[in-house]
Amino acid sequence: MKRIMIPLGQMIVRSTYTHFANLCLLTFLFHMGAETSFGQNRIARISITSNDSIVVQQKPVTLTASIENRKNEPLTGTLTWNVRSLFFKSPWPTEERISLESRQSISCKHTLSMPCPGFADIECQFQISESDIPIKATYRIGSDLENITSPLTAEKDFFIFWEKSLNQLAEVAPAFQMAHRPNKTRTDIQIYEVSMKSFGGVCVRGWLQVPNKTGVFPAILRVPGYGQNMKPVGAQEDLIVFSFNPRGHGNSQDNVSGKPQDYWVRGLDDRDTYFYRGAYLDCIRAVDFLCSLDIVDQEQLAVWGASQGGGFAFATAALDNRVDLCVADIPFLCNWTNYFKLTQWDEMDEWLNGKQHRSWSHTLKIMSYFDTMNLCQRITCPTIMSIGLQDRICPPTTSFSAFNRISGPKTHTVYPARGHGLGRDHRLRTWEKIKELFSLTETEKN
Repeated sequence: MKRIMIPLGQMIVRSTYTHFANLCLLTFLFHMGAETSFGQNRIARISITSNDSIVVQQKPVTLTASIENRKNEPLTGTLTWNVRSLFFKSPWPTEERISLESRQSISCKHTLSMPCPGFADIECQFQISESDIPIKATYRIGSDLENITSPLTAEKDFFIFWEKSLNQLAEVAPAFQMAHRPNKTRTDIQIYEVSMKSFGGVCVRGWLQVPNKTGVFPAILRVPGYGQNMKPVGAQEDLIVFSFNPRGHGNSQDNVSGKPQDYWVRGLDDRDTYFYRGAYLDCIRAVDFLCSLDIVDQEQLAVWGASQGGGFAFATAALDNRVDLCVADIPFLCNWTNYFKLTQWDEMDEWLNGKQHRSWSHTLKIMSYFDTMNLCQRITCPTIMSIGLQDRICPPTTSFSAFNRISGPKTHTVYPARGHGLGRDHRLRTWEKIKELFSLTETEKN
C-alpha cells in the first residue's frame, strides 16, 4: 500500500434574460460552426468554429445580438456591449441607437479578440429609456486555457498544517463498521451502509456497492456537492462504488448537522475549526476504509465529485497518494481570491458583517489553507476535469487556476453552452472513461 507523503514547508456577470413590459426579447447568436442551445429560455443559438468555444489569441471573433420587438408598435433604444475580464483591461463599452418596427427582428454585430490566456464575459444590453430596466444577455469565451495561472496564496506553514492534520486523523481509531442492506431490486450487487470515526471523533457514513461475485475490483470514491446526500447509484459492472457523505451531509449528521447549509462559513474564524478541515480529512478516512478491504485493487482507486465534490476530489488526491485517478467536475473550493472577484454571495457578506473583528484579508488567509489551488501541485495521479463554460457558480477561471497546477498527467473537457451542471450524458461518459482507464491499467500490468 502506498503511503501519504507530504514534505514540510514546501464583477459577477450573471446570465439573465429580463423581459420589460413584454416589449422585446434579446437573444445571442454567436457566429463562431456547430450549434447548441444557450440561455434559460432556450431561444438563443450559438455557432462555434473553434473547439469547445475556445478562441485563438489575437484572432477577431464576431458576436451577433439578435433583438426582436414583440410589440405591435415601433421600438427605439440603446444597445451596449461590455467586455469584462480578470486577465486584461476591459475596453470601453460601445453603444448604438437602434430602432425596430412592429414585430421586427434585427441583428447587431460586435467584434473582439482575446489578447492573452484567460476568459472574458461579454454582455450585451438593450435599454429603451433611462428609467427602464435593461434587457441583458451574457456569454463567456476563453483562450489558451492551459496557460491560465493565478499566484499561489499558501502561507509558509501550509504543508506543515496539513501534515499535522493528517497525523491527528491517524490518531483516531477508524472503527469501521459495515451493515448489510438487503437489495430488493438487483441481485448482481451487494449494498452495505458503512460507518467510521473521522477527525475529531466525528461519525461519518456512506454506501458501499460490491459486485456479487468473488474477485478484486477497482474502487470509486464518490464525494458530494454542497449539501448533497450521496446514495447508491446502482450496479457498475466489476467496480466497487463507495458513495460517501462527509460530515454534515446525507447520513453523516450524528455529530455535525447539515442545517443550515452554511458549510463554507462554519468555523471560519480559525483554520483549526474551519468546516473544510474536517471535511477534507473525512475524505481521507474514506480512502482508509477502501484500502482496508481485501477486495479493492489498491492500484485502481479513483475519487470523483462535482462542484464541492470536485474540490473534494482535488483535495483528496493531493493529500493522499493512494488515489490513482482524480475526476473533478465543475470544481468548487478553488482560487478563493479570484472566486470572490467573480461572484457575490449574501451569505459570505453577512458572515463578514456578523462580528467587528472579521475582515476580507483575514478570511482569505484562513481560506487559503483550504484552497485546492494551493494543494493541486501535490496531485501526481492522472486527473480529468470537466467544466461548463457558462458556469456562474464556479467560474472556469478558478477551476483552471487549480487544474493547471497539477503535476501529474491531466486532461480537460469544456462544454461550451453548459453552466453549473454537465448532464446525464456526461456522467455516463465519465463512468465509461473510468472503466476504460482502469482496464488499460490492468492490461499494462499483465
